[in-house]
Amino acid sequence: MASSGVSCGYSLAGFVIDPYRCHDQWRDLVRGGSCFSVGVIGDMYMNPYFNLRFTPSIHFGDKKFKFREQATGEEFITNVRSSYLNFPLDVKYTALRLNNYRPYLIGGIYGSVDIGRKKGNPILLKSTDFGFEFGLGCDIYLPYFKLCPELKFCFGLVNLLEKDRPDLVDQANIKYTDALSKATSRMVILTFNFE
Repeated sequence: MASSGVSCGYSLAGFVIDPYRCHDQWRDLVRGGSCFSVGVIGDMYMNPYFNLRFTPSIHFGDKKFKFREQATGEEFITNVRSSYLNFPLDVKYTALRLNNYRPYLIGGIYGSVDIGRKKGNPILLKSTDFGFEFGLGCDIYLPYFKLCPELKFCFGLVNLLEKDRPDLVDQANIKYTDALSKATSRMVILTFNFE
């Protein structure tokens, strides 16, 4: 048995940043941003407690990088706008229903593709990412549909920092890319599913 639905949500996206030790003159102050997302839900019933879920969605948002030079105090800010197509495949474990509520845990893997990537920015992120995610939520049974607020935590496994930058018009901006060695994504997503 399968079911479907739609989702909308809000997320906070950020990075785990590794600076190069030889570039201690720069300090990264801000790395992250917020996103709005919409998606669809495909749910396959496996048994009374487990479901397999495929929930493709698109995330619209931007991420901010702010650098400050230690010696002079000079600051540089750049925004990286993105539109990610996200393809999570999760297993949902649901507890027993209590009245009109049924809490659940969810976990799985995801892949994503940035369809809004623009070259020429001082910081450029790779177009594909993958990782794992886990979260929790609650099925709330209403008269005509099921509302499912859900909180998920996503951990990217790919170094998204693009180091080969022939696209830069002003090659002086390569110093911002060179100041970092690694950037892996982290995201917290609050979603409201309607099934």
